[in-house]
Amino acid sequence: MKEKIKSLIGRLGEVEEALGQPDVIQDQEKYRSLTQEHARLSEIKNAWNDLQESEKQLSDNKKMLQEEDDPEFLAVLKEDSKKLEAAIRDLTVTLDNLLVPPDPLDNRNTIIEVRAGTGGAEAALFVADCVRMYKLYSERMGWSYELLSCTPSEMGGFKEYVMVVSGPNVHRFLQHEAGTHRVQRVPETEAQGRVHTSAVTVAVLAEPTKEEEIDVEEKDLRIDTFRSSGAGGQHVNTTDSAVRITHIPTGIVVACQEERSQHKNKEKAMRFLSAKIAEQERIQKEKEMASKRSEQVGTGDRSGRIRTYNYPQNRLTDHRINLTLYNLDRVMQGELDEITSTLVKHFHQEKMNESG
Repeated sequence: MKEKIKSLIGRLGEVEEALGQPDVIQDQEKYRSLTQEHARLSEIKNAWNDLQESEKQLSDNKKMLQEEDDPEFLAVLKEDSKKLEAAIRDLTVTLDNLLVPPDPLDNRNTIIEVRAGTGGAEAALFVADCVRMYKLYSERMGWSYELLSCTPSEMGGFKEYVMVVSGPNVHRFLQHEAGTHRVQRVPETEAQGRVHTSAVTVAVLAEPTKEEEIDVEEKDLRIDTFRSSGAGGQHVNTTDSAVRITHIPTGIVVACQEERSQHKNKEKAMRFLSAKIAEQERIQKEKEMASKRSEQVGTGDRSGRIRTYNYPQNRLTDHRINLTLYNLDRVMQGELDEITSTLVKHFHQEKMNESG
């Protein structure tokens, strides 16, 4: 890693020199590309300098701990060393992220669809827990989120919940959340205290840009309207404002009932539909056999899991990268940073191995 960072810092000088050239300044596209590269390389340089400084301070502290005998000063050194160790861990994660090159989709608005799988009412409750986790993570990252569609469950939670998240690097860090998430915990309704296993599925879709928007012809759509209703059949309003759209050529169905206006519900449903069709077209171009969503979420049973949330042991395990953490309580409060960062690094390395 050290040699790679030194090479990138060397590249920073080249970029700074290029940005001063008149022909580059006049070429807006090239200038924008170089300024973005300059920002990333500057972050790498700053993080690397901070990491080296923290490691030096920690090394100095360790030497002083061996030589010092004043109890008060020893306590200060130990406390400072703990802070430095935490800073070194954070800076290492930051550098790992920065060393993964940017991708065109990194900043793309991202649609997350969470559905209840195996487990009935308990799965629906876990959908709500996962949605809350992603919202809290979004707030930590400075992202915004917007509800596109949801179907409440009569026993609480949601049968499905769809939202769009937007902000810097949102798709970079959320794309690997796709798959089956398994939860092991004691349901509130379980009198015997037995641990139940249930599952939810997560699909992640990059929302198309204006330039990429799919040209969907009206003749290819079947649009049904119905009365919006909440859990337990309680009517939200008395008009047929909810919208269900079926794209006949692909069979894709989306629905939205969150807004009081039929027009707004149709608009949101079309955004979701456009993202699903665009995803399917991308898959076809790559000549894959199944849609990405099918690969991502599988059947929703307990077998195709990517991650397990074990509440009794406060343990989270991501099976793709053999990562086990014993801070599930904090993860469910939105502290997903370590998981998402490790996944970004892992899948980038896999891609590099395949191409190399």
